[in-house]
Amino acid sequence: MTPLQIIFILVAAMTLGAGLMVVTARNLVHSALWLILALFGVAIVYVLLQAGFLAVVQVVIYIGAIAILMIFAIMLTRNIATESGPRFSENWSWALVIALVLFGTLAWMLSGWEGIAAQAPAISPRFDTVRELGLALVSPDGFVLAFEVASVLLLAALIGALVIAWDRR
Repeated sequence: MTPLQIIFILVAAMTLGAGLMVVTARNLVHSALWLILALFGVAIVYVLLQAGFLAVVQVVIYIGAIAILMIFAIMLTRNIATESGPRFSENWSWALVIALVLFGTLAWMLSGWEGIAAQAPAISPRFDTVRELGLALVSPDGFVLAFEVASVLLLAALIGALVIAWDRR
């Protein structure tokens, strides 16, 4: 095993563990903090894949904006952060079985695929990935609609948090 593979395995385990803690933590603020760790793990995976721009975007947008917005929304809604109800519903065992079956099926399907071990072709040093990504984001044929929908959803979430936290005295 190469050191890069060992680092990937450690980061993947950390990210999966943090993702599990997001859904099992009793406190919503703690869940949001575990989400930040999981998103940071994804950013490290981007760095390992030599996608530096996506790693920076992951940290700035997802950790720096969305996760912090979620923490503010949790803290603005009174008494939700201290909710100490049951962590699991009565159907958690069914969800676990379905998740394990789905994971096993996906692993079995991918193990039989001949493209799983294929190497990606080398990218020319003259190819500017950031420029191509920028063109894809703002091109009418690219992802501009999804980009704008995401911004409208974030604005709606912020307005919703303000409406919920508004003191009506």
